[in-house]
This record gives sequence, C-alpha cells and structure tokens, in this order.
Amino acid sequence: MVDGRGLPVGLALSPGQAHDLGAARALLDVVPANGRLIADKAYDANWFRALLRERRIRTCIPATRSRRMPRRYSKVLYRQRNLVERFFNKLKHARRIATRFEKHAANFLAAVQFIAILLWARFESTT
Repeated sequence: MVDGRGLPVGLALSPGQAHDLGAARALLDVVPANGRLIADKAYDANWFRALLRERRIRTCIPATRSRRMPRRYSKVLYRQRNLVERFFNKLKHARRIATRFEKHAANFLAAVQFIAILLWARFESTT
C-alpha cells in the first residue's frame, strides 16, 4: 500500500499461488477512517467492500465483469493507482527483489522493507 506520493505505508506478503485480496485485510489498518482506497478490479469483492464501508473508507474500485450491476467509479481518480505500479517498478530496480534472490518469505519481506526505507530516505532528503 502506498500513500498519495507513491511512498510505501504498508507491506504484506501473500503466497505466490494465493490471491492478493487475502493480504489486503492486514493492510487496512494503515488506511485512516474517512480515507480513500484506490484498487484494481481484483479487489472488487462484496466482503471487502463491506469491510471498507464498515471502516468508513471511500473506494475507487472498478467492477469486475461478473457483476450484474456495475458500480460507478471515478476514472480520473483511478489514474492515481499507477502510483502502486510505479512503486513496484522501483522495487524491481533492486536486483535482489527482481530475481527473488531471497527464498524465505521473512528474508524477502525484509529486503522489500529495506528498499522501502531507502525510498522514504530519498524522499525526506529532497524535502
């Protein structure tokens, strides 16, 4: 999860064969009440939307094709989702991350956290 500047504010690993939506529940504590969550179609699940509504988190999630009644969303706001994609791109600049050099999940998460710290340090040094 990244903030409005594209800086990481929450990280969670999910198994490679599992859907990312399962790990999203652990990251919701990072989003403040009355905050906004922008996500792709993969996060359009009824239970997830109900959880977000319960926490008063506004969403910008396009509907999946399987929805009978598509939900409306702001296409202009949805463009900001590329901040997450850019964060992943920055992660992949680290060879250790891109090649999945670390085979144990704890070590891999630590490497990702280290890169996230470096991104924050670079941001703080420019402000």
